[in-house]
Amino acid sequence: MEFNLEEGKHLYDECSTLILPALSIGNVGQLAVDLLIASTKAERVGYLDDPNVLPCVGNDAYNPTHQGDLALPLEAYESPSSALTLIQQRSPVVKGMMVEFAKNLADFAEASGKKHIVILSSLDFGRWQTVDMSSGLQIYYLSNTNADGSDDKCEKQGWKKMKEYDPNQKLWKYLNTLAESNVNQDDSSPLEDDLGEEDYYPSLPFAAMFSCFKAKGLKVTCLLCYCSEGDNIPDAFHLAEAACNLVGLTSDTFKGNTGGKWVIPFSWQSVYGPPPDMSLF
Repeated sequence: MEFNLEEGKHLYDECSTLILPALSIGNVGQLAVDLLIASTKAERVGYLDDPNVLPCVGNDAYNPTHQGDLALPLEAYESPSSALTLIQQRSPVVKGMMVEFAKNLADFAEASGKKHIVILSSLDFGRWQTVDMSSGLQIYYLSNTNADGSDDKCEKQGWKKMKEYDPNQKLWKYLNTLAESNVNQDDSSPLEDDLGEEDYYPSLPFAAMFSCFKAKGLKVTCLLCYCSEGDNIPDAFHLAEAACNLVGLTSDTFKGNTGGKWVIPFSWQSVYGPPPDMSLF
């Protein structure tokens, strides 16, 4: 993985917290990062070039004026006022290369002096065992603060630890082995086998990223929510709000924004296409 700094830009030492998405159902993590980039007025400082990420290109996602800036698969943004670095991922990882990609991300985070990694992702609502919507959308977390994945700071936020996390489970142990060694994932690895119910969570991208950041000795927290495919903008707001609470950002951080706390990214105007023709109903 190569990091390419844009001309005239530089990295800020104070931006020691890195927030990034792990691609999953409903793209909630990516949408939440979109919100954070737009609302913190983070500036793009460069992009990451990784052979394990599929190429793509598109229009500027945040600026409505035509400046000729293109959106790329992996972009790095920084907000010195919020002490945040944000990475946005716009295309998926090549099949079978998730662990290698996660290793490269961990190398970048370590080399750039990041102290806390926050991974935003989503889980399949169909696998939610105990559905309780009495208190609204629920945030789940996974942290390497304690060996069992728990974190007192997250508990104080009212979030629930992902109870399915078991560091002694076969696939979690395999991920740790890959993350902590220089060996590559081979064709006969458990990640390519038929997966059982207990293998669903460690088979997701956030799990590989969690294991690889943890192997570098970095503090890492995964914030997760259950969702289905469809319009997941409300879930994105909820996950972005949780990320702000975790890193200590308040509404005062965004007080310069017009129309309220959050800035809706320009690209969201067409994210789910035009509204339906009401004459059909």
